[in-house]
Amino acid sequence: MLYSAFILGILGSFHCIGMCGPIAFMLPVSRENKVLKFVQIFLYHFGRLLSYGIIGLLFGLIGKSLDLFGIQQQLSIGVGVLMILVIIIPSKKVQKFNFSQPLYRFVGRIKSSLGAALKKRTPDTFFTIGFLNGFLPCGLVYMAVFGSIAAGEIFTGSLYMLLFGLGTIPLMTTAVYFSSLLGGNMRRKVQRLIPAFVILIGFLFIIRGMGLDIPYLSPAPTTAIVDAAAGCH
Repeated sequence: MLYSAFILGILGSFHCIGMCGPIAFMLPVSRENKVLKFVQIFLYHFGRLLSYGIIGLLFGLIGKSLDLFGIQQQLSIGVGVLMILVIIIPSKKVQKFNFSQPLYRFVGRIKSSLGAALKKRTPDTFFTIGFLNGFLPCGLVYMAVFGSIAAGEIFTGSLYMLLFGLGTIPLMTTAVYFSSLLGGNMRRKVQRLIPAFVILIGFLFIIRGMGLDIPYLSPAPTTAIVDAAAGCH
């Protein structure tokens, strides 16, 4: 399922341009020194990837804890169903529950720190901006978080988030270098594909959890493999 994280990052980066694009556009990168500009952008992305990796570790730990209770398959199915529901349920109904209210204070601090960092040009500025950027609330990041939980392993959960972050790099870098090329029509066309792809990932997680003994896609449960091996004797 790791490949789904990278593809989600690629498609989701068109959404990121709308959410995080203003931050990328405002990066105080060098306009004269191309090598320095490249290094600055690299540090920005490295900071984002590090924050995504930390998020993946934390939620991978949750998935690992649930796996210890022997519900890894049910967890995968549950995550898949949740992904699909998030897409098909009207956003207005979801907003009524106001799940993000407890995060407002935390997000406010991140935005304040981002504002201060954008005014500086010290060597650590771009890393700090990227690192803080990675913790900003984003619907696509939430989808990737679901995947890191379903991974059921700490480091696999972190890798899932890292691959998601890597998928966003090409377009986010383009936003810094060639912002004029990312027209609104192009972004809207790709953004229409995102819900369909998230639903597809949801179905893949459901199929994976069903243990249909399909290589790579839906491996048989470990207990079934052990029972089959025992039967051979």
